[in-house]
Amino acid sequence: MRVLLLGSGGREHALAWKMAQSSILEELFIAPGNAGTKMHGKNVDMSVNDFKAIKKFVIENTVDTVVVGPEDPLVNGIADFFQADDELKTVSVIGPNKEAAQLEGSKDYAKQFMKRHNIPTAKYATFTKETLSDGYKFLESMNPPYVLKADGLAAGKGVLILDNLKEAKSELKNMLADAKFGEASSRVVIEQFLDGVELSCFIITDGDAYKILPEAKDYKRIGEGDAGLNTGGMGAVSPVPFANPTFLDKIKNQIIIPTHKGLKADGIEYNGFIFFGIINVKNEPYVIEYNCRLGDPETEVIIPRLKSDLLDLFEGIATKTLSERDVQFDERSASAVMMVSGGYPEKYAKGKQIFGLNAVTDSIVFHAGTVSDGPAVMTSGGRVLAATSYGKDLATSLKKSYESLDKIEFENSYFRSDIGYDVL
Repeated sequence: MRVLLLGSGGREHALAWKMAQSSILEELFIAPGNAGTKMHGKNVDMSVNDFKAIKKFVIENTVDTVVVGPEDPLVNGIADFFQADDELKTVSVIGPNKEAAQLEGSKDYAKQFMKRHNIPTAKYATFTKETLSDGYKFLESMNPPYVLKADGLAAGKGVLILDNLKEAKSELKNMLADAKFGEASSRVVIEQFLDGVELSCFIITDGDAYKILPEAKDYKRIGEGDAGLNTGGMGAVSPVPFANPTFLDKIKNQIIIPTHKGLKADGIEYNGFIFFGIINVKNEPYVIEYNCRLGDPETEVIIPRLKSDLLDLFEGIATKTLSERDVQFDERSASAVMMVSGGYPEKYAKGKQIFGLNAVTDSIVFHAGTVSDGPAVMTSGGRVLAATSYGKDLATSLKKSYESLDKIEFENSYFRSDIGYDVL
């Protein structure tokens, strides 16, 4: 297979690392990639949303499979773009079409879908600038904390959880009337707060069949003990100790199967990954959100735990034969700890040289925000890299990841020292 992988983060490095191990890979291109992905294929300087440039590259390099890492090109309709083009429609796109990607692209769309198919989720209502006063009344009818979600994509920043009614009303006005998150908050979903522990579940589907992938738990807050600002994720662990077989069965029967059947019932063709953001409330699973791609940094633990050939699964999607493919998990635990730039998720400096990468022997270092400068590797983002390790249990895998991070340094680097603390 000749594969083009779109994206430049830790998720894409993990996917590139895994695809490079496949016996059916002929050539792998990554656009735009990072300093880590170029160890597994050829980086291409091209935007994930420049569909015309992608078309030209795919044709010139006889690419037969395009794997879409991030959500933006999916929500912008890259799968539809390929399907509508006579020169591209034989190319397999791993990722849903624009309508199916609304499961992530619109919180209201996802909520309506869940309501229609009796999938457990928090009670909610959706408001616009015109119905702001109704939004105030809805907030008054609820108990704190108040959950406000921008309807559209807001780069992981569009969710506010507030304890104070006056502040919640003020933020609702900021989002709707003052476009706090731009077009993304032209509609706002207000929902009931669910108190519980979160985990992430994943499936891969060809529209007819699906396969369940390993589950994971990620850590979103910047500070120890899950304090401080939300980030793109500071680490992840897999498997998740509280997700015992009984609880995972509930997720399968109450959430995964109704979602898969619901998509078919609604006539929505879905190819690729579905991410289920789940919260465990008194041993009952509820859906917080859907994503139409793999999560990050969860990918950095679930892909290392996938023993099966990833390209074989992608071939199953292309030929609608996923049901015949085998999915096997590595029984070992995997833990990923992110090393980030000082100041992240607020203002931070880029262009710091990273030292010690070659000293790491017990972990896989997945690059997230890095670039090459000759032989040197430099920081280029807030989340810079993840140290992922295997272990006979989570404690062992975490110990290895922390020992590896102690060998790596760049100016003003930071990582949380308590990833996995709550489930050990």
